[in-house]
Amino acid sequence: MKKGYLIVLVLLFAGILAFFIFSSDEASGITATYYKSVSCGCCEVHSRYLDSKGFDIKINNLQDVSSIKNNLGIPYELQSCHTTIIESYFVEGHVPIEAINKLLEERPNIKGISLPGMPSGSPGMTGTKNQDFVIYAVNYDGSYEEFMKI
Repeated sequence: MKKGYLIVLVLLFAGILAFFIFSSDEASGITATYYKSVSCGCCEVHSRYLDSKGFDIKINNLQDVSSIKNNLGIPYELQSCHTTIIESYFVEGHVPIEAINKLLEERPNIKGISLPGMPSGSPGMTGTKNQDFVIYAVNYDGSYEEFMKI
């Protein structure tokens, strides 16, 4: 009888372990292509953050990233230090995984999302989070609206 309980416990443990591994906030191999300045260190930290969440990271170091932002139609007031392409969306700046997951789960009819500036405590930035992170959705006509707050 003890052997039967041991088998049940092992299977139960394996099931719990599998639940935590596969139900995490990981992206399981989705490519995230970064466009960043050659001198930007916080962009490297953010790319490692997304790498830790399961994204397959591709980095393009550029002297000037403004042409990428302009070609994608990212409004000036929503720009940040780096631009990432994930599937058919741009993700501008130090956007937390919760917003990226929401974008990929809901797949709204937008160009992309942005966390403007370089807010303290956001993924890739030092310091303490001292306010809500407001992530904006950018529409195809260039308008934008709040996507979510974290």
